[in-house]
Amino acid sequence: MSWDPEHYLTFADERGRPFVDLVNRIGAAEPATVMDLGCGPGNLTAALKQRWPDATVRGLDSSAEMIATARAVEGIEVAVGDLRSFTGPVDVLVSNATLQWLPDHLALLPSLVAQVNPGGWFAFQVPGNFDEPSHTIRRDLAAQAPYADHTAGAPRPDSHDPATYLRVLAGLGCTVDAWETTYLHVLTGPDPVFAWVSSTGARTTLEALEGTGLRPAFEAEFKRRLAQAYPDEGYGVVLPFRRIFVVARVPA
Repeated sequence: MSWDPEHYLTFADERGRPFVDLVNRIGAAEPATVMDLGCGPGNLTAALKQRWPDATVRGLDSSAEMIATARAVEGIEVAVGDLRSFTGPVDVLVSNATLQWLPDHLALLPSLVAQVNPGGWFAFQVPGNFDEPSHTIRRDLAAQAPYADHTAGAPRPDSHDPATYLRVLAGLGCTVDAWETTYLHVLTGPDPVFAWVSSTGARTTLEALEGTGLRPAFEAEFKRRLAQAYPDEGYGVVLPFRRIFVVARVPA
């Protein structure tokens, strides 16, 4: 799938807050090497350079469009690549809102931990809101005719609960801090929840309908149902967003 950096950055402040909350819990003092897996347009990777100015900070993303934008960010090194084939070693390994796109990411955790130097840190954040209307409406609508024939194979994001991640990483000898937070984002503008999900979780479904002639009707009905599920409260549209955080210290 392709990504639109400009569209993604529409809600940069809201998407950035969980990243800041995650990185603030990393206890690394003076790491020499820091890697951001799934760095996107690089705006948050730059915050890693601000946190550790003496470190070499790199970013990796599978989207050429995202990396093209990230290359304009000063102080970081970025490249197009698949995080599943990433090799270290690094002192701090961060992944923000990326692992949910890999169905087997739980099984990938041991190999990611292995890329971190002894005593280093592995931290990631994934959405945990896949039972919310912003996702269930899309899934239900995409499963209906005439859309289902085109959307059945579209990638779907998913994640596990914090206790599952804690158990796997503790089993690898890590000291683990795992928690969850539900943010209440107050959005404004026309169809704000659609604007949010169309740049992230719904993007693969919408792309699957591109060129079929079905996308306009799908979008119109999707917007209608989202507006019912997330009404304007007068001060904005409230989007509850649960996120799951994990910070693991690799054994020395």
